[in-house]
Amino acid sequence: MPTGLTKDAGWQIGVSRTLPHPAAVVWDFISSPEGIALWLGPGATLTPECGTSYRTTDGVAGEVRGYRPTDRIRVTYGSTTVQVTVTPAADRARAILRFHQEHLESAEGRERRRAHWRRVIDQVAIALGGQ
Repeated sequence: MPTGLTKDAGWQIGVSRTLPHPAAVVWDFISSPEGIALWLGPGATLTPECGTSYRTTDGVAGEVRGYRPTDRIRVTYGSTTVQVTVTPAADRARAILRFHQEHLESAEGRERRRAHWRRVIDQVAIALGGQ
């Protein structure tokens, strides 16, 4: 099976980076209106309850599938599913930010989303004041 293709979730992609900030700082940003606009899209407002819906200014709609404060947010994004997690690094002074998206349509779509999530992580790092 090609890299990124799974039996159950179709094409998927994961992108992560260790950021020089504690997990609480990264979580507070990524779950804030500014952070949500960066990774989910402008205009999206998430209510931290399963089953609540959202819509971006660009017209992408979805719903919250999971929300564990200080840990992860899982949402549908059109016909795909996106999960963002924040995990403390071993030294606790840094945090690992991960984006995972599944049910992508193709290998090409997977590569487009890889580039997208890399740009998002770059923007988060800049917003937090460090790479």
